[in-house]
Amino acid sequence: MLKIFKMAKSIFGVFSEDLGIDLGTANTLVCVKNKGVVLNEPSVVSINTRTKSIIAVGEHAKKMIGRTPASCKAIKPLKNGVIADYEITEKMLREFYKRVHKRTFLSSPRVVICVPAGVSQVEKRAVIDVTLEAGAREAFLIEEPMAAALGVGINIFDPEGSLVVDIGGGTTEIAVISLGGIVRTSSLKVAGDKFDDAIMEYVRHKHNLLIGEKTSEDIKINIATALENDEEVTYEIRDRNILNGLPKNVIVSSLEIQEAIEPHIKRIIEEIKYILEKTPPELAADIKRKGIILAGGGAGIRGLDQKIAENILLEVIPAENPLNSVVNGIEKLLQNFDEYKSILISPERDY
Repeated sequence: MLKIFKMAKSIFGVFSEDLGIDLGTANTLVCVKNKGVVLNEPSVVSINTRTKSIIAVGEHAKKMIGRTPASCKAIKPLKNGVIADYEITEKMLREFYKRVHKRTFLSSPRVVICVPAGVSQVEKRAVIDVTLEAGAREAFLIEEPMAAALGVGINIFDPEGSLVVDIGGGTTEIAVISLGGIVRTSSLKVAGDKFDDAIMEYVRHKHNLLIGEKTSEDIKINIATALENDEEVTYEIRDRNILNGLPKNVIVSSLEIQEAIEPHIKRIIEEIKYILEKTPPELAADIKRKGIILAGGGAGIRGLDQKIAENILLEVIPAENPLNSVVNGIEKLLQNFDEYKSILISPERDY
């Protein structure tokens, strides 16, 4: 009976539309072949701690962070770009699939899902398994910097070097791409979440104010800058005073936030330099001529492209839509699956 069920699933799955997932630490984006991005939600799940049942997923769950009673917990099931909680990730994907089902005629889709370039075989297997458990017919993996390169319009099969820096929530992916493959790569666990942590720590030490993840992220989005001499802007926050436990209003400036995140930006710049040093001379010459492509949500920090350019002495070109670079690349792959299937990491049957 199980064999018949699998056969039927496979047959009906042929009529499903291919699905792409950018399973990120901060946000999960889902695209459908020829339909574009159909879902963009925070990678957050709220569960009942007693029954382990799902209360909310995505944006609704994110609003609960720092506000839940003892019987409820808001969880980020991905950490540093990989699955930290298998069961919660599977439930989150199932819920996202249901939402996509309402808008499309998906049955058991073929799914292409992104992973950081540096993940282990065990982590790749976990992503494959959780995708199949959530309802996929077939699951394929693509490395994030390769998808980002496709999404920003790079011809990945050219015999020329291209350097892509994708700053996500959990990892910064740095990769030199040529002839349809990754020549040099680094998956650095310094990205948007580390910026948020640094802001929380800075505000706690400088202003004796205890702020949560949501407030820290709001500060980053609204006033963060990478430049020491940038125009100063301010942002008012209200949270708990560490000294007396009472609510307190504080105004923080963009230059304070620059000071807080500066060490992490320097770490990313040093890693880019390291990759360039290890790049073959011919490809390095291509990169010097073409510049560096900056993608991912972290690329939205004001002045970050200029900061990197000043330190690397190369042109840095921000992607037109940095947050969607990876998912746009997956959609391009889905539209031309046979052309690009050679860049996919081995499908689930090869693990």
